[in-house]
Amino acid sequence: MRRIPLSAPDLGPEDRARLIRTFDDGWVSSAGPVVEAFEQAFADHVGLAHATATSSGTAALHLALHMLDLKPGDAVIAPTLTFIGGVAPIVHAGARPLFVDSSPDDWNLDPALLDAAFARARTDGLTVRAIVPADLYGQGCDIGAIGAVAASHGVPVILDSAEAVGAMVGGCHAGHGASAAAFSFNGNKIITTGGGGMLASDDAALIARAKSLAAAARIPAVHYEHAEVGFNYRMLSLSAALGLSQLPTLEAKVDRRRAIFDHYRGRLGGRYGLDFAPEAPGRRHTRWLSVMVMDREITGVSPERLRLALAAADIEARPVWKPMHLQPAFRDAPVIQNGVAETLFAGGLCLPSGSSLTGADIDRVCDVIEATLDA
Repeated sequence: MRRIPLSAPDLGPEDRARLIRTFDDGWVSSAGPVVEAFEQAFADHVGLAHATATSSGTAALHLALHMLDLKPGDAVIAPTLTFIGGVAPIVHAGARPLFVDSSPDDWNLDPALLDAAFARARTDGLTVRAIVPADLYGQGCDIGAIGAVAASHGVPVILDSAEAVGAMVGGCHAGHGASAAAFSFNGNKIITTGGGGMLASDDAALIARAKSLAAAARIPAVHYEHAEVGFNYRMLSLSAALGLSQLPTLEAKVDRRRAIFDHYRGRLGGRYGLDFAPEAPGRRHTRWLSVMVMDREITGVSPERLRLALAAADIEARPVWKPMHLQPAFRDAPVIQNGVAETLFAGGLCLPSGSSLTGADIDRVCDVIEATLDA
């Protein structure tokens, strides 16, 4: 039987045709109209006024943080339950991360802990300059509550929406309600450009400067003029071409991932002590990944044992993100905890979720899970 990957790209003949057409037209590098067309199409889709395409979601987030002119002694609040790509740019930009635990309601950064985080920063002699919440596994965070706390302390919110292309919060696409939002089109995302990202915002000046910084901060001149040091973070035209062909399929791919999640939950939910990631009221979770949580006292089986059983059947699964405050790279970083992130890491497992999976594929995954828990 064929291998079942965690989240394979869902590509079709239209994607191939668009790539070949772009190649034949000679648009290979970041120059030309293709990247600009993708930027405009994405901005229109998410309902934000401006966007600039980048080489990765991490690069997009780094640009946003770089423009804050962070210095030693500055801190940026971030969730502890996230991928390191949403945290590393804080360090790259010259600040320290201050981690905050998760809400049990949506697994994202818990707004109720934010005031304690600001107090901890003051105790540690740090100045909080921004909050960077993540939209975890395809569910938008509580941006209203987070934004209210940020406004009361006079700091901006920059959203790490890398995992949330297609997610909705209060009728708006993920990314709204912040100064800017960073998105990812990595190969394992719901729609992909192979590798790449986007920084989007309603702030025209912010995006204009980010676009300049991403292109080595070059001032238009034949001899290449530079008044500041920028980055080589531009998206390539071939990547943008793939994005243009993938974007119209986003809603169908989200619907399919949600159906896959429902298949898992319908067959396994409420049995063996298994539960699944919640969807908060007023939000549309894309189910980028279908995440299951195991109660070890009921199952008698660890997530790692189940992962290995799936691997033996040529099925890829992955643990929930290891909290950043448990990572050796951040052993000295301050953290405000409530225990949720560590509990999810101890009991969570991400199941195959790609939109090209069939019902038979999902049943095969469930068969292995049931056989392992019944053993």
